Amino acid sequence: MPDLTEYRTRWKEQRDKPAFLALEDGSVIRGHSFGANVDRVGEVVFNTGLTGYQEILSDPSYCGQLVTMTYPEIGNTGINAVDMESRGVFLNGFVIHELNQGENWRKDESLADFLVRNEIPAIAGIDTRALTTKLRTVGTLKAYLGVSGTKSPEAGIAAAREWEGLDGKDYASKVSCDQSYTWDEISEDSTYWGLGEDRPAMDLKIVAYDFGIKWNILRRMRLSGMDVRVVPAKTPSADVLEMKPDGVFFSNGPADPAAVSYAIDSARALIGKVPIMGICLGHQLLGLACDATTYRLKFGHHGCNHPVKNLETEGIEITSQNHNFAVDCETSSCNSLEVTHINLNDNTVEGIKHKSEPMFAVQYHPEAGPGPHDPQYLFKQFRELIQTS
Repeated sequence: MPDLTEYRTRWKEQRDKPAFLALEDGSVIRGHSFGANVDRVGEVVFNTGLTGYQEILSDPSYCGQLVTMTYPEIGNTGINAVDMESRGVFLNGFVIHELNQGENWRKDESLADFLVRNEIPAIAGIDTRALTTKLRTVGTLKAYLGVSGTKSPEAGIAAAREWEGLDGKDYASKVSCDQSYTWDEISEDSTYWGLGEDRPAMDLKIVAYDFGIKWNILRRMRLSGMDVRVVPAKTPSADVLEMKPDGVFFSNGPADPAAVSYAIDSARALIGKVPIMGICLGHQLLGLACDATTYRLKFGHHGCNHPVKNLETEGIEITSQNHNFAVDCETSSCNSLEVTHINLNDNTVEGIKHKSEPMFAVQYHPEAGPGPHDPQYLFKQFRELIQTS
């Protein structure tokens, strides 16, 4: 029988550290802290994924948000170096129902230790089901995650209300790389990702804008024979064209796409000059560059089980998504785009392509980190677009 002493000790320690989540609507949800001893404000969203919490934690698109996991037990596989999706952790806080300090052969450290090391506060022991129902009913809320004991719940509510929020804010520049770099991951874990000695030769040169790019996007492009140069978010389009790429990629990223005006300008300048693919925030930026508009969803799309219909093939894809804004192509000035994919839950636009130029984009995440593999054909589609343009 396993020794349960350590787990009982941790269980008691966790419940000896009270914490609360104060929402802008005046609600206060109480639980206990299991992350860093720092307080944060943020926008509360919920993710419906059953697995992949490490990839969610390391997704830069969650910058500025307090992420609630709807699955009741989180932490059972710990954290390992291989499953990171970026160079760090950018979300503002983590909210779960029950912390599981389980063991796994790939585990390098516990979830709690990982959050402490990365200075991310976290709360457990709350009714995440009730919180999710609230967010679905009233919409996304600003909140204050109090774990240090320095603020009262009433002061937390005031702090949540006073926070400026994410609308109209450029968060892509907060998470982007500082300098450009070439991606060709070589490590002892490369075989795990299908990046062993059988990697295809790189015969296409791609420049990828980093607005919060995930590493598995880079892996998928590398596996498609692409030599990827990642550049900072504010890289001028003229500098990109000087690199003479075969294609340009616009990545995922956080917050309000309309606030990333420099990226919209770059997209507008590049469309028609080089084949382009976009994902998530990149999809929204390319839409805005073609005179579409964007709008905020009530509670966003966050999870690994969103059904999307491909209007060109009539096929249905189960997709991974993480965004709070959507593209509207119905504006009178937007006549250059064709909608290629729609969300079957709410009929929002999930894919677009330019009617006359080599450019397409999708709102969801075909790289499956985490999530289903249904849409991975899109990287092949990008390659074929380049080769036929």
